Amino acid sequence: MVDTLKRLASQVGDLEEGRDVGDVLEVMPLGAGQEVGRSAVVVKYKGRTVMFDCGVHPAYSGRSQLPYFDDIDPSSVDLLLITHFHLDHSAAVPYFTEKTNFKGRVFMTHPTKAIYKMLLHDYVKVSNIAVEDMLYTEADLMHSMEKIEVINYHQELEHNGIRFWCYNAGHVLGAAMFMVEIGGVKILYTGDFSRQEDRHLMGAETPSVAPDILIVESTYGVQVHESRQAREDRFTFLIHEVVGREGRCLLPVFALGRAQELLLILDEYWETHPELLNIPIYYASTLAKKCMTVYQTFINMMNANIRKRFEVSNPFVFKHISNLRSMEHFDDVGPCVVMASPGMLQSGLSRELFEMWCTDSRNGVILPGYCVEGTLAKHVMSEPSEIKRSDGTTVPLRMSIHYISFSAHSDFLQTSGFIEILKPPNIVLVHGDANEMGRLKVRRSGVEKDVPMCCSSRRHWSRNSPRTRFVYLIPRTVHLLCSVFMQRRWPR
Repeated sequence: MVDTLKRLASQVGDLEEGRDVGDVLEVMPLGAGQEVGRSAVVVKYKGRTVMFDCGVHPAYSGRSQLPYFDDIDPSSVDLLLITHFHLDHSAAVPYFTEKTNFKGRVFMTHPTKAIYKMLLHDYVKVSNIAVEDMLYTEADLMHSMEKIEVINYHQELEHNGIRFWCYNAGHVLGAAMFMVEIGGVKILYTGDFSRQEDRHLMGAETPSVAPDILIVESTYGVQVHESRQAREDRFTFLIHEVVGREGRCLLPVFALGRAQELLLILDEYWETHPELLNIPIYYASTLAKKCMTVYQTFINMMNANIRKRFEVSNPFVFKHISNLRSMEHFDDVGPCVVMASPGMLQSGLSRELFEMWCTDSRNGVILPGYCVEGTLAKHVMSEPSEIKRSDGTTVPLRMSIHYISFSAHSDFLQTSGFIEILKPPNIVLVHGDANEMGRLKVRRSGVEKDVPMCCSSRRHWSRNSPRTRFVYLIPRTVHLLCSVFMQRRWPR
C-alpha cells in the first residue's frame, strides 16, 4: 500500500510539473465542492477542457460569490455547458465570457437561454451593492447572450474533438444533464436533477449510455423526500392553519422553478375550499410574470398532465392568485398568503415581509426549498428566539417556522436508483455540504464496494491551504485516484 501511494504521489508530482504521465483525466470543482452554490466543475482530458455550470453563491456578494476562476486559465476552456437557469448555476456566465480571456463556446437549452436573459437582467437591476463591486453590467449580459448557443435534448454536437449531448434533468423547465465524450471516455454531469414527476415537469431521464465517470449532485445526501401527496397535504394544511388564525403566511421562493409548482397547488386548493375565497394570494414577482410567456412557449417540454390541461385552457393563468408589483401596491390589512423572492430571505421583498411579520405569533413562514448555509432562511430553520433585521435592530421571532421540501433535487433513493441503473465505474459527488456528501459516500460505498467514489472539496482558502483535485489515470479502463495538491492562495 505504501509503495502504491509513493508511486501515485510521484505521478501527481509529475502532473503538477506539467510532465506527461500518460492519459490523465482531471476533475476540478471551482465551486459546489462540499458546498451548495457557485456550481462550476472543470474536466480536463487529452488537452481538452470542459466546464460544467458557472454560477454564483447566494450567501455572498461581489467577487466572493464567484467560483475560483483563478485556479484555471479560462482561455483553455473549450466548452462551457450550463445545465439550467438558476443563479447558482448560471449567474457567473457574463463575468466568465466578458471579464476573462475565455474563448470557447457556450451551450444551454432553448428555455434556459430565454429565462437566463430575464433572470440575470433582474439580478443586475436589483443587486444591492456599489457599482464598483458589481460583477458585470447589463451590456455584459447582452454580449454574453450573443455567445450562447442552444442545444436540444438528445442532439449530438462536436467541438474540438469533444462530443456532447444532453438529457432532460427534471428540476426546472429546460434543465439538462450533459454527457461529454473525450477520447472514448464518457463523463455524465447531472447538474440539479429530479427523477420524480411533479405537477408540471417530467422526471429526469436515465441515459441509455453508461458513463465512465458520473459527476452527481449530493444536495440531500441520505435524506428521503416525503411523498408528493404527503408534502402537498402538509403544505396546504399549514397555510390554512395560518390564515385561519388571522395571520399572514409568507412563502419565500425563487422567482422561477418551484414557484410555478406551488402556484398550481395553491390555485387548486383555493378552488376546492370556498371558505378561503376572501383571503388573497399574492405572487410578488414581476419577473415571474414576464417569464410565464416562456413557460407557455415550451409547454411541449412539460409533462402529459400540463399538456392535456393546456388543450382546454392555460394552466398558468391562475384564478385565485394576483400579482403583487411592489410594497406600494400591497394593502396589508388582514390574513393573506404572499409568495415572494428570494427564496433564502437574503434581501428583497421576502426579507422585507419577513422582518415586518416575524414578531406576530399569528403569522407564519413556510420554507419550501433548500436553504444554503449562511443565509437567513437557514438560520431561522433552527427557530432562534430573536433575529437581527437589515437595519441592525434585534427583534423577537414569534411567527411559526416550517420547512417543507418542494426542492426538485434528487434524494437518496432517487440517486441510488440512478447509480444502480447506470453502474458507473467512477463517481464524483458535488453540490452538497460536507456532512450530506460524506453520509452519501459512506452509504453508497457499502453497495458499490469496488467503485471509487470521491467527495469533491472546495473550501474557503487562506494562504498555503490545500485544495482537492480528482485525477483519473486512464489505461484501458478508467481508474480513480484522489489526490491532494498544495497551492498558495492569496486572499482576494
